[in-house]
Amino acid sequence: MSLVGFSTVATITLLLCVLTGPDRDDLDEFYTGYSSLSPMRNGLAIAGDYISAATVLGTSGVIALFGYDGVVLALSTALSLMLLMFLLAEPLRNAGRFTMGDALTRRMPGARSVRITASVVTLASLLPLMLVQLAGTGQLMGFILGFSGESMQTGCIVGVGALMISYAAIGGMKGTALIQILKIVLLLGSGLVVAALMLHRFDWDPGALFDAAAANSGTGDAFLASGLQFADSVSPGIDMISSHLTVVLGGACLPHITMRMYTADSARQVRRSMSWAVSGVALFVLVITVVGFGATALLGRTVVAGADPRGNTAYLLGTRAVFGAEVSTAETVLFTTVTTAIFLTVLASVAGMILACANSLAHDVFAARVQDMTPRREMLLARLSAAAVGVPAILLATLVQHHSLHPLITLSFCLGASAIAPALVYGLFWRRYTRTGLLATLIGGTLSVLVLMPGTNLVSGSPVAAFPDADFTWFPFTTTGLLSIPAGFLCGWLGTLASGRTRAEEQRRQYEAVEGRILAGAIRRRP
Repeated sequence: MSLVGFSTVATITLLLCVLTGPDRDDLDEFYTGYSSLSPMRNGLAIAGDYISAATVLGTSGVIALFGYDGVVLALSTALSLMLLMFLLAEPLRNAGRFTMGDALTRRMPGARSVRITASVVTLASLLPLMLVQLAGTGQLMGFILGFSGESMQTGCIVGVGALMISYAAIGGMKGTALIQILKIVLLLGSGLVVAALMLHRFDWDPGALFDAAAANSGTGDAFLASGLQFADSVSPGIDMISSHLTVVLGGACLPHITMRMYTADSARQVRRSMSWAVSGVALFVLVITVVGFGATALLGRTVVAGADPRGNTAYLLGTRAVFGAEVSTAETVLFTTVTTAIFLTVLASVAGMILACANSLAHDVFAARVQDMTPRREMLLARLSAAAVGVPAILLATLVQHHSLHPLITLSFCLGASAIAPALVYGLFWRRYTRTGLLATLIGGTLSVLVLMPGTNLVSGSPVAAFPDADFTWFPFTTTGLLSIPAGFLCGWLGTLASGRTRAEEQRRQYEAVEGRILAGAIRRRP
C-alpha cells in the first residue's frame, strides 16, 4: 500500500506541476507565480517549505531520544519562523524581487560581485540539506518497503531526484507551491490523527504520556530535564545555547524560505501569510512532540536508538506502535497516509531547494552578465540550472548515503545563521552598510563555518559522527555558531569601517533613497 501511495503521489504532483507551470515566457510567472496565491495558501506553502524531512524525522528523533531537549529544539524551530515574521519578512518582500541577490543589491545597483557571492552562499547553504533529503530517501523507502540492498536504495535516490528536478524546472514557483500545500495538509492531517490516537492510549493525559516516556527512557527524570542531549559535551550549557541560537537565526534565513517572501503581493499579505505559516509550524511542533514522546513511552528508548542511532525512524515507529498488535484496515490506511506524507515531504522540500538554487544561478549569475537578456532565455537558463544543481546533488547523495548526515544539516543551519542572517540584518537596516561590508559578511561568515565545522564532534570523535573511527576534534561543540555567528557580524562591521567614511556616507544616501520602500512597502503593480 505504501508503494501504491508513493506512486500515486508522484503522478498527481507531477501532473499538478505540468498544469500550473508557466505557459509563456514570463519571469514574474516563473519566479513568483504573479503573486497570485492567497495569504492562506502562501502561508501553507511557506510552512511546507520550512518543514523538511529533516525536521519531521530528525526533530522527532531528538524528542524520542532526549525528551525535554528535543522539545526545546522543536520550539527553537518555530521561534526561528516567528523571528522571520516580525523582523525580516516585510523588508525582504519590499526590497527583493526574485532572489536574495535582489534584496541585497536593492541599495547597491550594479553590484554584480554581490550577486555572484550571494549565489555561491545560496548553493553552499542548500546543497548539504539537499544531500540529506536525497540520501535519506533510499534509507526511508528501504525501512518502509522492507528492502536493504544498496542498489535498490541508490535507484530510489536517482528516481526521486529526477522527479524533484522535474518539479522545479516545469512547475516554477506556483507549481512547487501547490506541492508544498498538498504536503503540509497531508502531513498535518495524518499527524493530528496519530497524535490523537497516542493521547487516547494514555487516557488523554499528557502527564501520563511524559511519565511513561521517562520510565521507558532508561534515564529516569533526566529525560524530562534539560541537558541530556549535550551531557557528553565539555560544556553542556554553552553547547546547548550555541545549537539553539544557530537554529533560531539560521533556520528561517535559508534562501528557499526567504524566496517565498517575494510571492506576496503587498506588505499586508506577507504578514497574513506568515501568520498562517507560523500557526502551521506551531501545530506541527505539538504533533511531533506527542508522537516522539509516544514512541519512547510505547517502545522504549533502546528500541528507538537500535532502529537508528539518531532516532530518524522514531516518527514512523511511534505511528506503528500506537496501533497495537492487531492492525485494522483503517489503521493500515492511516499508516500508509503517514508514510506517503513523509515521502511527499522529501519531494517537496528538495524541489523548493533546487528551485531556489536554480533561480539564483539564472538571475544573479547568468542574467546579471547580460544587460538585455530576454525573458525566454532567462527562463531556459533557470530550467537548465535546475538540472545543473540537481544532477550533482543526486550523485553526491549516492556517495554519502551510508554516512552520518547530521553534520550536513548542521552545516546548512550554521551558514544561514553566520553568513545570510547578518547580511540580511545589516543590508535591510544599517544605513552605512557598504558593498565591502556585505561581501565581508558573506565570505567571512561562510569561511568561519567551513574552518570550524571539521573540528566539531559531529564530524569525528563520537559513535554517531560522520567518521566514528577517527578523532580529530579540536572545536568540541555540536555547532559552529558560538564563534561563527559573531564572526559574521564582526566581518560586516569591519568591512564597512574599512570602506572609509566617504563610501559609508554614499551608501547612507543610497539607502535613504529607498528606505521608505524597504521599510514601508509600496504595493507592486502586476504586469
